[in-house]
Amino acid sequence: MLQEFADWVTYTVLGLGQNSPLASSIDFFVYDSIKVTVMLAIIVFGVAIIRSFITPQKVKKWVAGRTEGLGNILAAILGIPTPFCSCSAVPLFIGFVESGVPLGITFSFLIASPLINEVAAAMLLAMFGWEIAVLYIISGLVIAIIAGIIIGRLRLESEVEEFVYKCKIPDSAEKVMPWKDRLIYAKNESRDITLKVLPYILLGIAIGAVIHGYAPADFLVNIAGKNNPLAVPIAVLIGIPLYSNAAGMIPIMEVLTAKGMAMGTALAFMMAVIGLSLPEMIILRKVIKIKLLAIFAAILFISFTLTGYLFNAVLG
Repeated sequence: MLQEFADWVTYTVLGLGQNSPLASSIDFFVYDSIKVTVMLAIIVFGVAIIRSFITPQKVKKWVAGRTEGLGNILAAILGIPTPFCSCSAVPLFIGFVESGVPLGITFSFLIASPLINEVAAAMLLAMFGWEIAVLYIISGLVIAIIAGIIIGRLRLESEVEEFVYKCKIPDSAEKVMPWKDRLIYAKNESRDITLKVLPYILLGIAIGAVIHGYAPADFLVNIAGKNNPLAVPIAVLIGIPLYSNAAGMIPIMEVLTAKGMAMGTALAFMMAVIGLSLPEMIILRKVIKIKLLAIFAAILFISFTLTGYLFNAVLG
């Protein structure tokens, strides 16, 4: 039905020809804009219900005192429904360290939270199907868990800025939220987050629509196709200095894969943009020293690259 509506807008209302690049671009834009927006609003509502039970205070209590392995797994899982962005990296990091959460477990949370979120899950589900969405979530969890364990075993506590250990952040009192309030909270979160990322969604879909309509078929095969062994690390390197979110990246990624970019390469690129962006590194530098920051970045670079190769091998 949605495709029929997009076709009606493109070919009947606008009167564009069936085989024109402009018609193909507009049809793509109308269809994906509606599909992704509706899917995002529904999934954010569901995640917000879960999030209403998971406060920052509870997260710190649940992961504090946990041993390696179990603590990393729990921190990575809790990072999925917990909102996180570059601007909240410093207070979150300080809060975890101040609560006695081991450094490796803290990094498992910090990696999983921006990398795996409801926006990415909703858009991957809408554009690529549940198999790709599930593979992405699982791979993100594995990266967060393993990277956190590695950082924990390297005993890099001395590479955290000294003032972090001296900070004392008071815990605010937690309030019990009745179900009526949880539903209101979820409705507001769904509206606010959807509206917040909608410009990125529309911009990303618009760029993707232009590529979809005007770029030659298979124009990325030789540059970033499965047969180029260096495509994945190059994609990760290109993604590091960029700053965007899943809302802007995934629509472009959908078209790039349709035009010949290997799925693993595209996912590695998106992971780098979301989880290894230069702005986040600059902000994290406020609380950790250069050595730890470099190790953190190197571990993620290797993890994203290997994940890209793995996806390319599995998905063909």
